Amino acid sequence: MQDKFDKYARQDAFTGSTREEWEAWKETSRETLKDLLGWKYMESCDLDPRVEEVVELENGIRQEKVIIQVEPEVYMPMYILIPPKQSEEKQKCFLALPGHQGAGKFSVAGRDDIPAVKRMIEFYHYDYGMQLAKRGYVAICPDCRGFGERRDEALQKGTDEKSFLTSTCFHLAHMAEPLGETVAGMCTWDASRLIDYVYERGEWDTDDLGVVGFSGGGMQTLWISALDDRVKKCIISGYLYGYRDALLLLNGNCSCNYVPHLWEHFDMGDIASLIAPRPLAVQSCRDDHLNGPRGLVNVTEQLDIVRKAYSLYGKEEYPIHDVREGDHCWHEEVLDIALPRL
Repeated sequence: MQDKFDKYARQDAFTGSTREEWEAWKETSRETLKDLLGWKYMESCDLDPRVEEVVELENGIRQEKVIIQVEPEVYMPMYILIPPKQSEEKQKCFLALPGHQGAGKFSVAGRDDIPAVKRMIEFYHYDYGMQLAKRGYVAICPDCRGFGERRDEALQKGTDEKSFLTSTCFHLAHMAEPLGETVAGMCTWDASRLIDYVYERGEWDTDDLGVVGFSGGGMQTLWISALDDRVKKCIISGYLYGYRDALLLLNGNCSCNYVPHLWEHFDMGDIASLIAPRPLAVQSCRDDHLNGPRGLVNVTEQLDIVRKAYSLYGKEEYPIHDVREGDHCWHEEVLDIALPRL
């Protein structure tokens, strides 16, 4: 399989040298990626938003639980953390997308009143939605498919902590891929519907909309930022590396990572380059096992691909690469580097 990867992979990488050539490649590549993700099978519908609960937290942040319809009869619950307004201007907002082992929105939104979630927050520093809200940003923390309240039947029946914290990506992939869909495609579609909701609600600054995610949330941040220009800035933590080392050699990763035929066309750096010229910060941990056997080299090779796209716009300051010590973990310091405190 390694030999076949070397022979057939990345056939649609950018080979031009001008911004005009890159813009044309971007449009073609986005359509290819949407086809690979299975977007032609995704069905639009009214969002039909419903506010299920409003809680005023001790720190002055309002926590709303909202449910929207992302496809007909397919619903996405979320926590929206709304800090007190500091001015008459519209508040800036972020989608804070969840990764694995954190019960979806619960960890990201800082639900440390739940013991199992509290442990994951302490272990991974997982509450980046709450961290953003404390900095003055509206943080929208959804359950992506297979996580939290959107787990499939296989884990919804379980009342144990493991069933609550983990996802059903494996089951979703086995159902979706024979139909031409993918877990990554469904999650990216749902993130685009979440952006539709932000625009439809109209309360927050869509001209500065950001997306952030750690681990599997970083995967979702990569995809939605690459495919949707409504994302104006993004922070990817614990998820940007070469496919050969990180998903072929390390072939036991979650099913949501694997998109049929993807590697024939692109490496991860090619996808991330579609974010240019918008602000991009990438956070890596030096000893993150998901980087693969070559460690940070597998990350920097992909970032070199991304930098070439940014250089066509004269944006050599991006992507920002924030390197931290230790294994797979989110570090709040990237917010200090990438964002102004409001």
